[in-house]
Amino acid sequence: MAYADLYARWKADPEAFWMNESRAIDWVRAPSRALFADRAPIYEWFADGLVNTCWNAVDRHVAAGRGSQIAIIHDSPVTGTVHKITYAELQDRVARLAGALAAKGIAKGDRVIIYMPMIPEALEAMLACARIGAIHSVVFGGFAAAELATRIDDAKPKAILAASCGIEPGRIVHYKPLLDGAIDLAAHKPDFCVIFQREQEVAQLVEGRDYAWHAFQYGVEPADCVPVEGNHPAYILYTSGTTGQPKGVVRHTGGHLVALNWSMRNIYGVDPGEVFWAASDVGWVVGHSYICYAPLIHGNTTIVFEGKPVGTPDAGTFWRVIQDHRVASFFTAPTAFRAIKRDDPEGRLVGGYDLSSLRTLYLAGERADPDTITWAQDKLGVPVIDHWWQTETGWAIAANPVGVELLPVKLGSPSVPMPGYDVQVLDEGGHPVPPGTLGAIAVKLPLPPGTLPTLWNAEERFLKSYLDHFPGYYETGDAGYIDDDGYLYIMARTDDVINVAGHRLSTGAMEEVLASHPDVAECAVVGVADALKGQVPLGFLCLNKGCDRPHADIVAECVKLVRERIGPVADFKKAVVVDRLPKTRSGKILRATMVKIADGETFKVPATIDDPAILDEIRAALAGLGLPAR
Repeated sequence: MAYADLYARWKADPEAFWMNESRAIDWVRAPSRALFADRAPIYEWFADGLVNTCWNAVDRHVAAGRGSQIAIIHDSPVTGTVHKITYAELQDRVARLAGALAAKGIAKGDRVIIYMPMIPEALEAMLACARIGAIHSVVFGGFAAAELATRIDDAKPKAILAASCGIEPGRIVHYKPLLDGAIDLAAHKPDFCVIFQREQEVAQLVEGRDYAWHAFQYGVEPADCVPVEGNHPAYILYTSGTTGQPKGVVRHTGGHLVALNWSMRNIYGVDPGEVFWAASDVGWVVGHSYICYAPLIHGNTTIVFEGKPVGTPDAGTFWRVIQDHRVASFFTAPTAFRAIKRDDPEGRLVGGYDLSSLRTLYLAGERADPDTITWAQDKLGVPVIDHWWQTETGWAIAANPVGVELLPVKLGSPSVPMPGYDVQVLDEGGHPVPPGTLGAIAVKLPLPPGTLPTLWNAEERFLKSYLDHFPGYYETGDAGYIDDDGYLYIMARTDDVINVAGHRLSTGAMEEVLASHPDVAECAVVGVADALKGQVPLGFLCLNKGCDRPHADIVAECVKLVRERIGPVADFKKAVVVDRLPKTRSGKILRATMVKIADGETFKVPATIDDPAILDEIRAALAGLGLPAR
């Protein structure tokens, strides 16, 4: 079936489409219907079904005779270890951990916070919660104590599962003191904590509150899977909010299972038994959807990678993992590939590995600039698929459905909307705009299964954040356009569309031009305040490793490029070379923070920032340009 036929079939009868897809899931009690709209615009999917996520992700594969298949490969270049776990072993490990939690009083609906690095135990903790109907909330390992405390107070967990430490290249990240500090700060106190002691650092346990991971499970009765309703929350995942109070995105169980299972074959083009690798972290939505849940639900082998794209030990580590584990489908962030390209611009390291198993590379998380896609296609010789989604949606809004039909790749576009998503581009008044016109990207309600039905204990905030601005639509917060062929282009966050002397301009379009310069490895464009024109664009350029040309020459060439390709209307006259860009740990560039520095505004250092010292480097670079203007 071609994509156009598939999308038309969904659009003709969305409920029948998703009801049909729900049959791929093992239900204890099948749902009576797909969509529950009695509280619109709060929608739910498969609400009256009974199901268990852990059964679908683990036990059913063992029951089907596939217990000896590898479920999880832990590949850790930072510790120099590789560990493989079969589905049968995973079932045993998860059932024992779930049994220990149940024995300590954790039951359906209770919240459990998970604060762990990229180790298999993080996935086992998630699955153990799902097994007994507890609602987990994974917090990125190493998050500051104050940020962890806000999540403890919002989720009110009965238990916290954590590791003693995380391991970064050249340093140990001390998790336990951060956890202790967070519990001290939080008004809510968990009943108990379970600590996985890593040999690199054994943490001090608090008597009466903390239990060692293995001792906690000793002698307990393994737990069976507890059926939950289709609209039972599987997890809460906090995403940063504009008010400084994190937003707890809720994921309902039934729709989550159906959508993720569908996506593995249709979007990522893999069959059960094949190796799928998402190089992300369990603390982010990609880690939830495509390291833990989707590959296991679909019966794939998933890779838990504890390392970096460069420096563990070099820019060839991704190629080594693909070769060693015969990865068929690989998903990572464009920022990872920009780091590799910057370190190894000629791609010399690629040739040293056998990448014959790899069929497709997927990019998401930041705009995939055409230059990065072209570089990856040239070096790897496989289709490079940009796709677009959000923490809130949990799976792709727009993608190239490789398992259905490989559509022509258009550089700069994440391709076309997936079934379930009626994507529109709207003007400020909420009216659809013609093809090729920049506007706010919104999705007609209801959103499909697997997306957020609400925010944790914050329904009013959910309505205000996502639904109020464009009634009848979910506001994505992204700006872009749709071309005549129906391909979507994401050009910037809505906040990053700048107004230069009355002209609305996309910073993303300027970044595409700058990224095409042969010496530029990575870049960002922000709008800074200007007394005459309202805003003017400012470029930040990171250069390829080994580039020794005068910075002034490169800046002049970049200014000329933007003028030639976008025109004088862009008023692009200033750029600065920096060694690195401030990013979140998931690779998103902190453009709003850069704007505040350039405009001389006060700001709070984002909790998600990878390295706060970068902000001082940005401040120094801007001072060289005379910014902020006094």
